[in-house]
Amino acid sequence: MVKLADEDIKTREVLDWKGLHVFHFIFSSCSQKLRIFLALKGVDYESHEIDLMTNENLKDYFLGINPRGLLPAIVHDGDVHIESNDILTYLESVYPEPRLIPEGAEDEVAALLKHEDDLHLDLRALSFRFVFNPPHDPKSPEDLEIYATTGSGTVNGQKDERVGVEIDFWETYADRGITDDVAQAAAEKFRKVFSELDATLADQEHLLPDGLSVLDIAWFIYANRLTLAGYPIARLHPNLGAWYTRMEEMPEIAREITLPPPVKEKFDATRAQHVADGVNLEAVAGL
Repeated sequence: MVKLADEDIKTREVLDWKGLHVFHFIFSSCSQKLRIFLALKGVDYESHEIDLMTNENLKDYFLGINPRGLLPAIVHDGDVHIESNDILTYLESVYPEPRLIPEGAEDEVAALLKHEDDLHLDLRALSFRFVFNPPHDPKSPEDLEIYATTGSGTVNGQKDERVGVEIDFWETYADRGITDDVAQAAAEKFRKVFSELDATLADQEHLLPDGLSVLDIAWFIYANRLTLAGYPIARLHPNLGAWYTRMEEMPEIAREITLPPPVKEKFDATRAQHVADGVNLEAVAGL
């Protein structure tokens, strides 16, 4: 689990906070995953929204809490935890009911969550190409300079390389956007994983035989984002499509994925324009 060391944290006030505080953003897929988890657990928390669209995550205040600048992050009784799947694992130990990580399956679930996390940059690439489609580069050179030089730059007291990975993504995006080759490779990775999940769901209701778990939450959020991008889940993966329909009907999930009308209109318009121009996800990736 990634619990930050004292020397990693520059925004010192949080060390005195009591209770559960959650730093998140409405359209952050990892934040969505955490909010659904907490809703299913019935856990109350103090909300701190960090606006990724205005790069609030690159300000001194937040980088002083999470030197990686990523969401979500939590402060629980003065301890700072980062990385969404590590946060879920930690909170499962603090709030064990209802169980969302089956007892005795902790190592298996951790390995399967790592598999999901390894695809995060692929999800981001498809999101920015086919969903958000921003009119300008999300991170300017000045933003990235701040990112590289602000905050402790350490995790658990050790120099952290993750910021370099993030900066490389945004510099590449600024240089050439999300190319067809990148989109095709990302879509193929998801098609392979979704086919495996589809096979798992051929004879069970959830991704683990024990019932609803963090794996369902994590993969649902990815599936939801790819649905917004125009990925044809139901056509390519019927069992996964049926599971997706069941999941989105849960009130804790339905509340989370309901888009504000102006945002839904923008996303729908982007997708319609992509279809009209023949540059939608299905066409680009040959799905």
